[in-house]
Amino acid sequence: MEIQFTHDDCFHYAVAESVDTERVEKAALEGKKLHIKLGIDPTSANIHIGRSIPVWRLRAFQEMGHHIDLVIGDFTAQIGDTSDKDAERPMLSPEQVEQNFKDYERQLWMILNPAKKDQVTFHYNSSWLGKLTFADVGQLADAFSVNQFIKRELIERRLKNGQRVSLREMLYPVMQGYDSVMLKSDVELGGTDQWFNLLAGRILQEKIGQTPQAVLTNPLLPGTDGRKMSSSYGNVIQISQEPFSMFTQIMQVEDSLLVEYLTFYPRSVRPFSPEELQQKLQSGENPRNVKLTMAERMVELYYGTPVATECSDRWAKEATSQSQPEEIEEIHLKEPVYTLTALLVEVGFATSNSEARRLIEQGGVRINTVVQTDPYAAHPVATLQNGVLQVGKHRFIRLI
Repeated sequence: MEIQFTHDDCFHYAVAESVDTERVEKAALEGKKLHIKLGIDPTSANIHIGRSIPVWRLRAFQEMGHHIDLVIGDFTAQIGDTSDKDAERPMLSPEQVEQNFKDYERQLWMILNPAKKDQVTFHYNSSWLGKLTFADVGQLADAFSVNQFIKRELIERRLKNGQRVSLREMLYPVMQGYDSVMLKSDVELGGTDQWFNLLAGRILQEKIGQTPQAVLTNPLLPGTDGRKMSSSYGNVIQISQEPFSMFTQIMQVEDSLLVEYLTFYPRSVRPFSPEELQQKLQSGENPRNVKLTMAERMVELYYGTPVATECSDRWAKEATSQSQPEEIEEIHLKEPVYTLTALLVEVGFATSNSEARRLIEQGGVRINTVVQTDPYAAHPVATLQNGVLQVGKHRFIRLI
């Protein structure tokens, strides 16, 4: 698939909030090669499509001739950033961080252009953070007040609820900001949940006498079930997962989220604009048709056209081969949220979680004709209402 990038893809597409971008945009137009920073803490083993948004922006900057500084937070991942968490994030061991990062680079090159590797540098922030003395940390921390930290929404909420806030959490923005100092970053990217940490880079750069970096954030978009996209919820679509599984998960996206999901595609390969999609839905077109187009384009983006076509053909074949009986037994669900394995046990289609996993792995479990591939995917009851759970060719039950 040919993907085209323009100057606007760097500075204007899928931007939620920004600071000082007019200055660096002007410099870029005048021919300056910028240093673009993105920090990634390998707290999990995979990159999901929500996290892919800033990486696609990196690709746009790469194609426009700028230098990409990818900071692998092997040091900060051991500390833990709670910017997007309602509770303290556990500290990871060096071994856990190393294990999680093993496949990260391969996934990053699924988005970045391998033909322009000379424009990309990987940095491990332990190489400078690990050398700081206690006196160094004290001098850096002096640039921030406790009041600034505790006014952050999630931190304020935790304090109000009597939850613990550790001192190390207060140091995380200092460390991320120091990364920007060491790299002399011109622009730092991140999600809106990173706003405080991104501004920390500007504060420390200015304190040390550098020109403060510009900041560009992307919106945080919901997962397939409408809740925040999070691996712990099982509502993520990972860029490295099996292609038909990716296709299937796009087909499971709530209809109300389809316009927002266009943001996960680079602008030049979106199957339609937000306005065109809205018009299709308002004119009465079946959302299923829209999802088919979006699912095929998503697989094509990461795995190529032949694989996307195979997935589409397989979907059509499996969807049309499934027929439901006229009368289906109903069961009332008791819990607010079920994992798929727990759901199969609850309705009696499996006697244990291990049996449920085998059924799922064999491709024999469907919800509303959609093949389910993730045993641990969380399903809120609200999204299952009146849905039909199917195992094999002959077992059906309606979920109430």
